[in-house]
Amino acid sequence: MDRDWIATARTLSEALPYLQRFTGAVVVVKFGGNAMGDDEAMAEFARDMVLMRQVGVNPVVVHGGGPMINEMLAKLNIESDWVRGKRVTDKATVEVVEMVLAGMVNKRIVQAINHEGGRAIGISGKDDGLMICDADDPELGFVGRPSEMNVQVVRDLCDAGMIPVIAPIGAGREGNETYNVNGDTAAGAIAGALQADRLLLLTDVEGVKGADGAVVTQLSTTQVRDMIADGTIAGGMIPKTETALKAVEDGVRAVVIQDGRVPNACLLELFTEHGAGSMIRGDEAGDA
Repeated sequence: MDRDWIATARTLSEALPYLQRFTGAVVVVKFGGNAMGDDEAMAEFARDMVLMRQVGVNPVVVHGGGPMINEMLAKLNIESDWVRGKRVTDKATVEVVEMVLAGMVNKRIVQAINHEGGRAIGISGKDDGLMICDADDPELGFVGRPSEMNVQVVRDLCDAGMIPVIAPIGAGREGNETYNVNGDTAAGAIAGALQADRLLLLTDVEGVKGADGAVVTQLSTTQVRDMIADGTIAGGMIPKTETALKAVEDGVRAVVIQDGRVPNACLLELFTEHGAGSMIRGDEAGDA
């Protein structure tokens, strides 16, 4: 008997407790980064989502698409103003953002999942009033902060055996406003409203690193706040960990910041003993 096949069978057998543990669980996955632009990585991600659904997990995908937005704005010769290093999203820009995220990017992910045998449905935060937003900063224009969530449409899709794929576009309160929402922020808000078991933030880094440069695999919310305060967590990791803190506060059981470039990253986190990346959970949390 080929040893590779024996090892594969052993791996499947060892995964049984984790498969049982996550049966029926809602797992929100923020998909973004370099994997979105690579066909092979996209197909691998799609297979992971289909497998999760096949074994009884309810995956909910929330995606970004910043590089694709930048590329389309350049093609259309739409120039952007910047305030404190952030792009001002005027009416022309938000129309492009919606076209790219809710159109091109969203449907590409849906198509990839369906191609692998899944049943994916693409929606945005505007559908069924899923995500109602206020302006995050008036100087930035149509950049939104989720303020009201209606996740019944997501629950309905999961109950019907579908995999929801959500573009981070929100509706305003006036009925004709469209807001661009940071993908991590949208994923955190959706996970919190769903009381998800897990929020997996797939990034282009290994996880949260300590003062010694090594990835910290388990973190409490207090430890995260302390690391932000003393500068150990800095730069682009700050908004990701702040998203995690807010999600845990809103009822998500645990948030994992992990490297989406690692093959089968989501499966490693959910169905193996060692997991992957940095898990953040409440100070009083038991076995997550």
